[in-house]
Amino acid sequence: MNEQKQKVAVVLSGCGVFDGTEIHEAVLTLLAIEEEGASWHCFAPNVEQMHVVDHTTGEVEEGAKRSVFSESARIARGAEKLTELAEYDPMEFDAIVFPGGFGGAKNLSDFAVRGADAKVEESVTTAVHSSYAKGKPIGFICITPASVGALTLGGEKVELTIGNDLDTASQVMQCGAKHTDCSVDDVVVDLKNKVVSTPAYMLGSGLVDVRKGIAKLINELLKLTH
Repeated sequence: MNEQKQKVAVVLSGCGVFDGTEIHEAVLTLLAIEEEGASWHCFAPNVEQMHVVDHTTGEVEEGAKRSVFSESARIARGAEKLTELAEYDPMEFDAIVFPGGFGGAKNLSDFAVRGADAKVEESVTTAVHSSYAKGKPIGFICITPASVGALTLGGEKVELTIGNDLDTASQVMQCGAKHTDCSVDDVVVDLKNKVVSTPAYMLGSGLVDVRKGIAKLINELLKLTH
């Protein structure tokens, strides 16, 4: 009898590195999940983006508004594999993972503005805490170890990495979490808390090395489901 495919929830924060999900990281995450023989389903909070950035200039488009949920559908390729994060049920999945991009620090929380004093979006907090309570492995990529992981699980003394940026690592530790330096193609695994993290574009490397780190993260995350 064939074993049932493992299912991974992937939490998006919009579409585009400067105001949403980092698209390369999201696609590499979905690819790594499928390469492990698992399946994925995307989730996103149904909230407005903090702001909209013109990706050709890096400037904020004053007065422009976009929905995190609607923008995330661009990556999920429509609504069939995208659900509002408020509807996430950890018992329906084997693991949950958060790709990076500035949306992780602007839309999933306001870490980009407030650092260690940031507030996490309610459905994000609920998703992390409910997954943790059920013993489901959690993956954090790029900035999300700081902007989501440390803010929600700092009280559990979770071990995380954002690479080696001293300022961001300091914010992680201010939340009560432990920070461990890590190269772009590697991961930090917290076995006790079932949390895996990798720096990805926090270290500004190219696709090949970012892919190695993300693939390793998904591999380690799925090992923790057994």
